[in-house]
This record gives sequence, C-alpha cells and structure tokens, in this order.
Amino acid sequence: MTRNAINIPNLLSSFRILLVPVLVWLARVQQESWFLAVLTVALATDALDGYLARKLNQTSDLGAKLDSWGDSLTYGAMVLALIWLWPGIMEQERVFVFIGMSCYLVPTLMGLLKYRELPSFHTWSAKASAVAMVPAYYLMVMADQSLLFRAVVIFDIWVAVEAVLITAMLRRNRNNVPSVFHAREIVRRQTARLREKISNRSY
Repeated sequence: MTRNAINIPNLLSSFRILLVPVLVWLARVQQESWFLAVLTVALATDALDGYLARKLNQTSDLGAKLDSWGDSLTYGAMVLALIWLWPGIMEQERVFVFIGMSCYLVPTLMGLLKYRELPSFHTWSAKASAVAMVPAYYLMVMADQSLLFRAVVIFDIWVAVEAVLITAMLRRNRNNVPSVFHAREIVRRQTARLREKISNRSY
C-alpha cells in the first residue's frame, strides 16, 4: 500500500469528483447527449482507477475514500438526471429508485454515525452491483428497458444488508472489506489477539 497521495488512481478519482458539477449542470439544462457522454467518461475513470491502483500497487486509504466519494456523488448526479432529463422514467421507476437510494443511504448513515466518516468497504457484492448498474442505467434511459435496473436494485438489498452487518461487526472503519465473512475473520483475529494479551498479562 502506497502512502503517496498524488498518484494516477487518486487523480482519476479526483477528476471523477470534479465531473459531478458538470453532470448536474448538463442534466439541469437538458443536455441529454452531453450528460451521457460525460457520464461515460466518469464511469470509465471509476473502472480505471481501481484497476490501476492494484496494477501499480498504489492502493491507499485516501484512494479508497476518494473512490467512495466519487461513487456517491456520481450516483447522486444520475438520480438528479432521472428527475430532470427523464421524468417519465423517474415516475415509472420511482419505487425502485427509492429502494436503491435507501439501500445506499441506510448503511452509509450507519457508518457515518458509528465511524464519523464515510465507510469504504468496497465489498465484492457492491462492486458487482456497480458493474451491473452501468448497462442497467443506459438501457433504462436510452431504450426504456428497466428489467436489468430492477434486478440490480433487488440485489442491492443484499449489498445494503451486508454493509450493515459489517458496520455492526467492526469497531473501527476499515477500507476494502470484501465480504461479511472477511469481516467476521477480522473480528475473530482481533478477539484472539485480545485474549492472548490478557493471557500474557495474567502470568
């Protein structure tokens, strides 16, 4: 894990964050084609920053947080775009949009309350959901095909449940916890170390 904050993955994540106001403005002024074009760039940086961080061995706590912030803000812009650019689709899919937003907000708020910072677990299930949401969103707004979007939202219920369980299990915020089973192993190791310390003090 690198300690250098200035690296290519972090710059890509920062660039994605800077694109969010552009996305919001394009959606607000009804620039559908430009919005989709810039969104494509933003989503491409999302895929690229994680890959490069692992490939170049430039993973860091800051990078994980920047990635989470970028994801949160980009998804927020995507929801605003549904309201402003595709109100008919928003009306049609409002229940699933609400469920999807709740699946993100509930574990995020729990993490903020417990850790006083945005959780960045980046679970395997959350990554799978993010990958699937990209074609789901484009199919929904460009071809009026919402079946995949609904399927991803239903899967997001498990993503949220897993994040809540991890938050409940871990005393401190940790980045990049692949699954609830990994969180359980972290707790098991911490408990074992604590017992060992207590045992050593007793002698």
